[in-house]
Amino acid sequence: MFDLDAMMTRSLLQNTPLQWLTAVVVALLVYLALIAARRFVRRYYARFKETPREELLEIPLQVLSRTTSFSFFVWALYAGFQTLTFSPKLGQIANSIITISLFWQAGIWAVAAVGAWLDRKRRRALEVDRAMAGSLGIIGFIVNVVIWSLVLLLTLDNLGVDITALIAGLGIGGIAVALAVQNILGDLFASLSITLDRPFVVGDFLIVDEFLGSVEYIGIKSTRLRSLSGEQIIMSNADLLGSRVRNYGRMAERRVVFANSFPYDTPIDKIERIPGIIKEVIESQPLTRFDRSHFFRHGAGAFEFETVYYVLSPDYNKYADTQQAINLQLHRAMEQMGVKFAVPVQRLLIDESTLAALRDASKLAPRAGEQSV
Repeated sequence: MFDLDAMMTRSLLQNTPLQWLTAVVVALLVYLALIAARRFVRRYYARFKETPREELLEIPLQVLSRTTSFSFFVWALYAGFQTLTFSPKLGQIANSIITISLFWQAGIWAVAAVGAWLDRKRRRALEVDRAMAGSLGIIGFIVNVVIWSLVLLLTLDNLGVDITALIAGLGIGGIAVALAVQNILGDLFASLSITLDRPFVVGDFLIVDEFLGSVEYIGIKSTRLRSLSGEQIIMSNADLLGSRVRNYGRMAERRVVFANSFPYDTPIDKIERIPGIIKEVIESQPLTRFDRSHFFRHGAGAFEFETVYYVLSPDYNKYADTQQAINLQLHRAMEQMGVKFAVPVQRLLIDESTLAALRDASKLAPRAGEQSV
């Protein structure tokens, strides 16, 4: 006959079935409570995320919502384990497991916190400091590497591995690896140089050798430019810093030099008036600062003038619009004054002896339909 009392008092791994049942119930209750708490946190975080304002608790709630179900499972088992009686060795193993799970969950929390903070900084930087927006990705990568390296070392230390000897061995091996991947490390350090020195930022227009385009992304190994014709140009960071970079994004104003030519038959009194007219035309345009305009030299076929002014904006379209307006207004002013612009003309001067020889040669040339004998 089935003896329930005997079964309930029978020991299994130093614990009765009732104690095992109690442990399972405790573990299940703890697991369900943790799942319910995470669901509440995620729901509360989603409510904060829908608002345009950045709340103080938004990042902590986002971090806590990243708690994994596996961590809940381990913690629930550990809670149920506390109701049981085991040998010290088994208890030490359980403590190591719960400690390692806490380390890895802490790593996940730390990475989530760094990612949330960097995303918030990136949104602000796009409005205020574009240089920071380009460097946040590199900073995030370095911080993540440091976090997971610490988690791995702490895990190995809890497993009984001598991390002092391991770190020394990694240092020696790291030298060999560095020599093998020196090109990759060169690009990595170049990205750090871009981050710290900020020779250019996302949105700047660059000319590098024969390539030109606006900076779209600054990564760990490469920087991506978007050319004027639409294609993407990918350049390694080391090659980019080793080149001569012209950064038009740092241009505060644009210096413009243009020339005009007038024929030699233009009266000298009108030639004297031309620089003043050009000055008036340039100063009548917005976003300009006149520098100089001079009768520069006697050219091969005309009087040549050189004019310099500044467009008070780095925008190329505004410069083109301004130059077009100046050219049109200058043409109207020259027409009112009765002065024409010089056109390329070639004059051939022939002396009398050469002209007479050409006439004699034309007389001796056969006429159309005749054949010379």
